[in-house]
Amino acid sequence: MSDLHIEIIGLIAATFTTIAFVPQFLKIWKKRDASGVSVSMYVIMFIGICIWFCYGVLIESIAVITANVVSGILQMFIIVFTLIHRNNN
Repeated sequence: MSDLHIEIIGLIAATFTTIAFVPQFLKIWKKRDASGVSVSMYVIMFIGICIWFCYGVLIESIAVITANVVSGILQMFIIVFTLIHRNNN
């Protein structure tokens, strides 16, 4: 299997794991409600995403880098919005 085929498989996997956070993002965005969201889970996940991003840079994998940049942005939104929501209550 060529490097291109391997990278395509990585991009497909990255797409699915990244879009897994979109429903939570949309729910928070539309309802402006983050009750029931575990900040600690998202902080731990964000740390993992940062490490995966570094790994992607080291191995020069577009799939790993892209997925973790997008996931990191979604994670940061969820974390920040949850903290803002909790401070307002």
